[in-house]
Amino acid sequence: MSAQIKHPFVAECSTGAEWWRSAVIYQIYPRSFADSNGDGIGDIVGISSKLPYLSSLGIDAIWLSPFYRSPQMDGGYDVADYCDVDPLFGTLGDFDRMLEQAHDKGIKVIIDLVPNHTSSAHKWFRSALKAPAGGGERNFYHFREGKGESGELPPNEWKSIFGGNAWSRIPGETQWYLHLFDSSQPDLNWENPEVRAEFEGILRFWLKRGVDGFRVDVAHALVKEPGLPDWDGKISEDSGINFGPMWDQEGVHEIYRSWNKVLKEFPGDRMLVAEAWVQPQSRLARYVRNDEMHQAFNFDYLLARWDATALRYVIDTSLAAAAEVGAPTTWVMSNHDTVRHTSRYGLSEPGLRPNGIDASREQPDEALGLRRARAAALLTHALPGSAYIYQGEELGLPEHTTLDAAHRQDPSFFRTDGVLIGRDGCRVPIPWVSGEASCGFSVAGDSWLPQPDSFSRYSADVQQGDPQSTLELYRQLLKLRHDYALGNGRLTWLPSAQGVLLFENGPIRIVINFTDLTTALPDGHVLISSVPIDQPGVLPANAAAWLT
Repeated sequence: MSAQIKHPFVAECSTGAEWWRSAVIYQIYPRSFADSNGDGIGDIVGISSKLPYLSSLGIDAIWLSPFYRSPQMDGGYDVADYCDVDPLFGTLGDFDRMLEQAHDKGIKVIIDLVPNHTSSAHKWFRSALKAPAGGGERNFYHFREGKGESGELPPNEWKSIFGGNAWSRIPGETQWYLHLFDSSQPDLNWENPEVRAEFEGILRFWLKRGVDGFRVDVAHALVKEPGLPDWDGKISEDSGINFGPMWDQEGVHEIYRSWNKVLKEFPGDRMLVAEAWVQPQSRLARYVRNDEMHQAFNFDYLLARWDATALRYVIDTSLAAAAEVGAPTTWVMSNHDTVRHTSRYGLSEPGLRPNGIDASREQPDEALGLRRARAAALLTHALPGSAYIYQGEELGLPEHTTLDAAHRQDPSFFRTDGVLIGRDGCRVPIPWVSGEASCGFSVAGDSWLPQPDSFSRYSADVQQGDPQSTLELYRQLLKLRHDYALGNGRLTWLPSAQGVLLFENGPIRIVINFTDLTTALPDGHVLISSVPIDQPGVLPANAAAWLT
């Protein structure tokens, strides 16, 4: 084989003993995982019932999206009480039992923390609205006088990520409040020491209960540029990365250094993982310096197209930037905010990240997307560092790409009059039992979002025990990853053909064919492959294999 890139890159991951450096972490979107009480919405007891399944999958930890008290205007990311469970999902007692059962199975539990904004129903915001303009309670949030003769214009030109203005006017007043997301999600003012103290208390509340870490929502947005200057609102349309005076300000790092100290008050390796849509990798690495967070989601990897050169570049730059600060790299392909990668890889531009897909858009090639996704799983779990799995990924679930507008609930869909399709398609409840109503998701057969007909053939019970299924592929993959300690390993690139990646991690040789043509397999014994190897020494198109 001829070398694809002339200067092979060698990276080494720290061999530190902390569990989070090499962990496989499974994301649970609670309302779509398992419904135990028949109301059509997943809950904590439902999660508990699936812990044996998760244990058999071979994961190290689970990350739970928000389950706090909330009006549910944005799927629970509008928090009304950070220290209680919404009755929709159960009780604190249910959470404590689930946590104990997970720990008994050797599974760590990470919970979502939403510090950029609260719900407008939170007692802090209700008190702020009752306070006079300039009152101390209003300093919890960003209240500003409007422009114009009578304050009828917003304080600046900032736009909401969900569409429309980022400011809402208080009825009967000249003051407005800032919300980078929905109007029901007012942004907190992190220059206020009281806000910082409140969140340190929230961290301690959950750490005392025994949680192992926190995923920090919109971690790069807490601090805004002083004076909240105007901004033209430009974003990178291709990547979704935002640039402006409300993102990635220097002051966020002081906050995370203080949180790091809070975690150290408690025994065990507690961790923080940042959701920070930040570029380049060198800036993302600043969030995981040794006195701040422990991980940051690698969205460059999630955003990469199905292309050998592009993915190698992301892997190289990610490992290099993380090594500079002694942190692990995380690898993530899908989550609750993005079109599932099984569907993205089936588009005519494979890997393109649309903001949702509906029946009027290009429909992915479902079989091709799954084939590429299975190969991508072999790449992801062979890399040094920590890997994330979004619920249903292990089943090969596609996006629901034909969900009717009548069923949609994402606020971005409504704030843009449907211009942004939104995230409902990746949040559809996952299928457990083929042939049952809602594919066994709910004991009563209901489902808060309808599943497509195709989900029945992806159900866990159909795949259980089938050696060719995606579920069994993931189980075998995670076992081999653990057995060969690949998460704590060393990556060494080897020469490869055009459109092919070839590297070693420990005793394992990994080859991924991104092309639509067959390619030669390196010498060795095939441990696992994303598709059957029918012809000795030949790797099929859009496929991957591990060899010894």
